[in-house]
Amino acid sequence: MGGIGKTTIAKTAYNLNFGKFEGSSFIADISEISEQPNGLVRLQKQLLSDIVKGRKVKISSVDKGIIKIRDTICCKRVLLVLDDVDQLDQLNAILVMRDWFCPGSKIIITTRHEQLLKAHELDKIYKVEELNDHESFQLFYWHAFGPDHPIEAYSKKSKRVVQYCGGLPLAFQMLGSSLSGRLVDMWESTLKKLEAIPNSQILKKLKISFVSLQDDHDRNLFLNIACSFVRKDKDFTITILDNNKKLTMH
Repeated sequence: MGGIGKTTIAKTAYNLNFGKFEGSSFIADISEISEQPNGLVRLQKQLLSDIVKGRKVKISSVDKGIIKIRDTICCKRVLLVLDDVDQLDQLNAILVMRDWFCPGSKIIITTRHEQLLKAHELDKIYKVEELNDHESFQLFYWHAFGPDHPIEAYSKKSKRVVQYCGGLPLAFQMLGSSLSGRLVDMWESTLKKLEAIPNSQILKKLKISFVSLQDDHDRNLFLNIACSFVRKDKDFTITILDNNKKLTMH
């Protein structure tokens, strides 16, 4: 889902490794850019410009872009990151020539849609999970207190934040930064407000996952589950739904 850390992990992998390749490109916000006029061509231009070290590239259509990409990458070991892919045509505009990539090249794709990866029969799929409690406290403390540990007055309230965020890294980053340096009373008022009105920036990220569901049926199902199982454990929710499914089948 949005805010789980897909882009952050991809950026880290890219920054640690791009120097080992003859060419590299990190293409961010693909789903957003592709919706703009000539979006796919713009993405192809960015890829080629990155690989040829900033030289201007002219592309008049997606098909011609594919040919230029093929001619450019066939003799270079490249590291390519395609971030936030949500449509098959976005992958096709670049990965249709996957077999032309020079041996040793690496492609990393981030997406909320696992079926897109399966459609291209990619080598490995890594599903990013929510943070566990230990990781959650570590990340929140880092953003709220820096290298220092929280004093006792903040410990119980920190537990409430961790419970509220549900293992979502973006939430810890945003709330930790907003609470940093504030008095305990301000923490309490912020937590009460969050319990009534969720943080707008976190909601914005989570909304992306909702909007990206395939159709109205999936969105309505999501809303029914969200409203019927408020504050319920995931395993409890799955058990109830599985039992209902079995009863329906019988």
